[in-house]
Amino acid sequence: MSRLKLTKDLVDAAVLGGCVLGGGGGGSMEEGRQIANIALSLSSVELVDIEDMNDDNILINVSAVGAPSAKDAYAEPIHYLQAVELMKKVSGIEPDGVITNEMGGLATVNGWLQAAMLQVPIVDAPCNGRAHPTGVMGAMGLHNDPNYKSYQVAVGGRKEKSSYIEVIAMGTVQKASALIRQAAVQAGGLVTVVRNPVTCKYAKENAALGAVKQAIELGNRMLEGKKSGPSKVIENICDFLKADVVSVGTIKSIELSMEGGFDVGKFEMDEDIEVTFWNEYMTLEKGKERIATFPDLIMTIDAETGMPLTSAEIREDKKVALIKTDRKNLKLGAGMKDPKLLADCGKIVGKIIC
Repeated sequence: MSRLKLTKDLVDAAVLGGCVLGGGGGGSMEEGRQIANIALSLSSVELVDIEDMNDDNILINVSAVGAPSAKDAYAEPIHYLQAVELMKKVSGIEPDGVITNEMGGLATVNGWLQAAMLQVPIVDAPCNGRAHPTGVMGAMGLHNDPNYKSYQVAVGGRKEKSSYIEVIAMGTVQKASALIRQAAVQAGGLVTVVRNPVTCKYAKENAALGAVKQAIELGNRMLEGKKSGPSKVIENICDFLKADVVSVGTIKSIELSMEGGFDVGKFEMDEDIEVTFWNEYMTLEKGKERIATFPDLIMTIDAETGMPLTSAEIREDKKVALIKTDRKNLKLGAGMKDPKLLADCGKIVGKIIC
């Protein structure tokens, strides 16, 4: 059993390590730092292991849903709290803890603000230990239970631009998740979300246990490497994740479109390298050889600073280190072990994914 008091000294480590584990998605580090620091200025927050909780304790799952590159994407800190209050109202649930949906620059610290206001712990049982594009992938296998009633709440957008929206969806995980994604579109590209309450017993069997601590530890290794320069940061990332540097070079071209609330596209580098993405990086090919396939982790690192770059942040002529590690080196939840969900990714990017 372990309890860790989350402090402002840990924020940089959490967002740095989380951004790498986002694999191209999971939100921006800037937004993550902002939310985490607001949370810790309001109240102390504890990160606890699932063993610290009772099996019948109820956890709520928080996330941010949208297309990272959307110019009108907007969510205020108050939106995170409004979503929680709406969830409590419609479900009648008083949560005993909060879990984040995935890892990322924002996602890893998503829940800190909600936990601070609710005076409950962050439980180190994320739905997934990397970022993923769809809500169903972060549902810990609940989509396979026909009797599970999914509650999902989304809040986001700007009132002054008439894009503000609150959505409450109830039904199957698949249908409710689809409505939440459309809410993100209507809000201008981003909504804060609370969804899929589960017992700690269920999370213990289906979540990515320990993934938040993994992100913080990775971030600390990166901060240590930063003292010696970008090459050392990249080396420390690779050592920690048992990752390989596939290439260091410039982005030659990028194709990006927003489809259904997602960023979809690809980029190319020298050495005939192509990477596709659906928010997160999906496939990595060198020539005709497939080097890595989601949920393997594919990530871009700024070669000049050693800082991670998401799929929304890469630009043509940017020099990056392209790294990859096998999925076995990640902490993955049940949603990453469903072949059908992986095949759905392939339909979007036009590649075989399994």
